[in-house]
This record gives sequence, C-alpha cells and structure tokens, in this order.
Amino acid sequence: MTTLQDLLDPQLDRSFKGFPHNSGPVRRSDMGKQGWNVLKGDLPLPLAIVKQSAMKHNLGWMQRFAKGQGVDMAPHGKTTMSPQLLKRQLDEGAWGLTFATVAQMRAGITAGAQRLLIANQVVNAVDLAGIQGMLREYPGLRIVFLVDSRAQLALIETWSRANAAAVVSPFEVLMEIGVMGARTGVRNQADAMALAAALHASPACRLVGIETYEGQGATGDSAADKAYADTLMQRVCDIALACDQQGLFDSDEVLMTAGGSAIFDLVSGWLTPKLSKPVRGLLRSGCYITHDHGNYKRLVGSVNARLHDSDGLKPAIEVWATVQSCPEPGLAILAVGRRDLSYDLELPIPLSSVNAAGSTPVAAPADWKISALNDQHAYLRGEGPEHAALRVGDMVALGISHPCTTFDKWRWMPVVDENYTVCDALVTCF
Repeated sequence: MTTLQDLLDPQLDRSFKGFPHNSGPVRRSDMGKQGWNVLKGDLPLPLAIVKQSAMKHNLGWMQRFAKGQGVDMAPHGKTTMSPQLLKRQLDEGAWGLTFATVAQMRAGITAGAQRLLIANQVVNAVDLAGIQGMLREYPGLRIVFLVDSRAQLALIETWSRANAAAVVSPFEVLMEIGVMGARTGVRNQADAMALAAALHASPACRLVGIETYEGQGATGDSAADKAYADTLMQRVCDIALACDQQGLFDSDEVLMTAGGSAIFDLVSGWLTPKLSKPVRGLLRSGCYITHDHGNYKRLVGSVNARLHDSDGLKPAIEVWATVQSCPEPGLAILAVGRRDLSYDLELPIPLSSVNAAGSTPVAAPADWKISALNDQHAYLRGEGPEHAALRVGDMVALGISHPCTTFDKWRWMPVVDENYTVCDALVTCF
C-alpha cells in the first residue's frame, strides 16, 4: 500500500529517465548523499535540473510580493505537479493550491493542502462525484471550482439531484469572468449577473467569489498590458460589487482571484475591493517557482521594471544535453528533443557549454541558436569560433520557455547546488 511518505519521499531507480544506469534504488531524501555531479557525467543526459538557490529565491520573492499587495497565494500546481515543490509553496505561506483538473488535486492533497481551487469548469458527472468523494474522504478539505454558464449549472444540479445521498455539501464555486476571443468565462455583465442569481438560488452550489484569468492578453508592453488589465479588472470588480449589493454571495468571506505568471503585478491591486463582507484576494501564479529563460523571463522583465526591482524572479530550470554529432560546419546535433523539453512557445535557448573533461561552464555566444527539434535531437547552429570548437561528447545547457511543458516530460528532476552537485530531488505526478 502506498503511504503519504512514499509519495513525498519516493524511491527512485533506473526506470526513471536521467537516473544513473548502474546505481541501485535511492530514496529522494538520500539523493544529496550520493555525491553525484552533473558536470562530471555522473548522471546520463539529457537531464532536466532545478537550481536550488534560484528556486529558493523565487519562493521567497513571490510570497513577499503577495504579502506586500495584501493578497494571498494559491499557486497553480499544474506547473510542476510535484508534491515536494507544492509542499515547499505551502511551507512558504501559500493559502492553498490551484489545479486545472480534479485528478490533479490528489498531488495537492498529498502535499498537505487543505484549500484547493480548480481554475477550470467542472462539468462531468465522474468529476463531480470525485469532488464529493474527496470531501468525504478528507474532513476539513475545501474545494472550489469555476462556473461560467447556465448550461454548466444545469449539469451540476442534475447530478446533485440524482446523487443526493453522496453530497457532503453544496459545491463551492467561483463565477468566472472572461474576455472576448479568449478562453472560458462570462463575456458581459448582464450574463454574469443572471448567472450569479441562478447560482445563488441553486441548492447545488454556493457562490463564494469571482475569478478571472488575464494571462492570455499579456504582451510585455507595459502601457498596453496595464490598459488591458485595468479594463478587465474594473469589470470584475464592478460585477463583484453588484453581486455583493444584491446579496448573491453565499459565504462569510468573498474570494477574488486572478493572476498568472506574466502580469500578476497589474491585477493584484484589484483583488481586494471594498465589499460588505471580508474579501480574500488570491494570486494563482505557478511558473514563478522555476521561472524560465524565454517567455516568462521577457514578460517578467517588464514586471521588474514596473516594480523597480532589479532582483526579481530567477530562472531555475535547465536541460543538459550531449553533443552527439558535428556533421557539418555551423551545425552541432544535441541528444535532446521534444521528449525532453518545452517547445510550445519557443525553442530552447543555449545557455552554456562544458567540454567532455567537465570544465567550468562557459556562457554560450549570442550567435548560438536552436533552429529545430526532433523527438530526440536538437539542431544547435552557430557561426563563431566557439561553435566550431564544439566536439562530440561536450555538454550544452539549454534554457526553456514555459516550465509547464518541460516538467511534464520528467518523472523526476535532481535539484543541484551552485556547482551542479545533486543535493535533493523532486518527482512529478503527471
């Protein structure tokens, strides 16, 4: 039988990609005792690693930011799906955890979360039953999910009537406010107020707050992003105020939540409007824990400028690969590909290289580019002498863009110190 300890401190072995071929099984908590070093070739490549110091910095930075804004954190756990990292976020002071599906919530419960948000619509009977089952299995657990239509509410009510004996309590829900052309969410105030009234009147649900997601509109242009965020959040606050005035909220405390990992600073100040009931603002950023070297680095660069902060989030995740062939001038083939790192937003970014003898990493020149990826190959192109000096067997570190779609390619990742010595490990539950 799998215990909680097995999930937080699992045993890793050679069935895990990136684990040493000739090592016996090792408990996660014993990983730092092995003396393994990435640069010395102690672990097979490709290998995704997390840098301990940068991750620790990011955890503290984001929690301090939220506190300074007068809001709480409910980090999005779908980014890492790692019980070890989710527990770190809770230990740092997170109010709760966010997930995208009912199944994902198991990782949050494993990490010790008592408050769980599903930042998505729940519509299927099996998922509604799953939520009620979790509430029954874990007394004191709180689960809140999104509703954005009367059609969804009708499905919830139908299930609740048919399964009255299985209902521990009415479903707690947040009404989602959306943006034209984007994903889910009510598009206008009239429809929002009609839905809020229906939710309040429904015996199957309790309306406990308002949710939105601003991330799809982020551009990195501060003026444009501020105008966009202000327009959206003003609409969200107007709807919250109208719901409050009409007595439509069914809880003692109103939850107001937004905040991806791109323009969280532009929405955080809107999450505590003055209502007749206490309001708890919740930021749901997830990618901040490891950040990246691409999309979020660019977008959060604008956040840093707006905050006048020169010590903001730091990239903590890298993927190391071996040069396996230098078949023609200006091209080196790395043994890493789509099975190992993200490529949905942009291709990986060369960061540094180490020769086959395991020297100190040397920063990659600006002309180095990954031009294409196959399943297990990356095309590293360059024109300068540094690229020409690459040899088969050398190692190259790649930065990624979008942590979510790198984490899901690994069952484990070593956590390393500043010398790339393994000091801990994490596992994922995708």
